[in-house]
This record gives sequence, C-alpha cells and structure tokens, in this order.
Amino acid sequence: MDLLVFAAGIMPAVGPNEYDAPKDREILEVNLLGAVSWLDEAALRMEAARRGTIVGVSSVAGDRGRRGMPAYGTSKAALNCFLESLRNRLSQHGVNVVTVRPGYVATPMTAGLQLPAKATISADRCAELILSAARRGPCDVYAPWPWAWVMRIIRWMPSFVFRKLSV
Repeated sequence: MDLLVFAAGIMPAVGPNEYDAPKDREILEVNLLGAVSWLDEAALRMEAARRGTIVGVSSVAGDRGRRGMPAYGTSKAALNCFLESLRNRLSQHGVNVVTVRPGYVATPMTAGLQLPAKATISADRCAELILSAARRGPCDVYAPWPWAWVMRIIRWMPSFVFRKLSV
C-alpha cells in the first residue's frame, strides 16, 4: 500500500439549544475513532514497508470551537492532533502523513446548509487538492489555500470577539 486517503465523517444537524450525548458519541465514533482505526492499520503497514503516504481529510471546523456543532469540531480537532502525532512518529520511517483541512465542499453532507456559493468548492476539486497535497509530502494544508489565511485570522481572534460571530 502506497497511499491511504481517509475521508469519512458525519455532521448531523444540531439545534442551537440541543445537547445530545448519544448524537455526539456517534459523531466522535465515526469522525475520530473510525479514522483512528483505519489510520493505525495503515501506519502499521507503511512503517513496516518504510514508505507510503497517509492523508487524513479533516476540516476547518477543527481549528476553533464553534457554537454550531461542538462535537463535529471536536472530532476534527482531535483528528488534526492524531494526524500530527502520526506524522511525527512515522517521519523517521519514511512515511508521509498529510492533513487536509477543507473549507466548504459541496457534498451530500453539506447539501442542506446555507453555504456561500463563492466559498464552496466541488467534491472533485477538493479531491484534486487532496491528491496534490499527498504528492507534496508531509504537510498540513487547507483546501483551497485561502482558508489558511481565513483560519489564521479566526485562530488569532480573541475569544470575546469570536463568541460574537455567528459561526
């Protein structure tokens, strides 16, 4: 195996006053524990082969705790940390680990959301960006690249300001 691209997840609707532990557990099981299960197996095989590339598809939602989908953002933040840990561990064995953090992608998962058309990319375009990142090697990238600047601003924003945004 030379390449594994892990791109799976769920993002069920969450009401503004909804606190649903079973729903949150399902999000974490699919988005984080499902990823860990597949990525651990790939890491084991690629480390033994001393080559390969693992790509984990995360989300810009993992960069900051947003009010709209707490468990989804948490699952992606944890995935980002897991992928970084794998990257640091596997780099000494010739294995590349790439984290891709897409912004808005037009998929069945986002079909019911009110997304800004100019900021949304197609699933095919996102796939092209993912494969391009995989070819570059170990990295942490945003897809498309302008999200890197948007998220840098959002991460640097003080909490008292970020809380006032409707994200």
